[in-house]
Amino acid sequence: METVAWFTAVIGGLIITATAIGLTRVILHLVAVKRTLQDLLGGVEVIATRTSTVPIVLPSVNESLRPVREFSDTI
Repeated sequence: METVAWFTAVIGGLIITATAIGLTRVILHLVAVKRTLQDLLGGVEVIATRTSTVPIVLPSVNESLRPVREFSDTI
């Protein structure tokens, strides 16, 4: 009976070891995904700031283009 107990303990240890290795790999993959998503979020924020609207400049641009609009209305 002692042999069966040791055999069960060894098999149980192997199963636990394999599970621990698998879970460690999952954790490492999740950390890599988290880093990638942080980089992606940073890039999206940069794009959002660079493509934001320009309400301060818009009135002056409209004012400077008034002669062009008036000329095109006469055509």
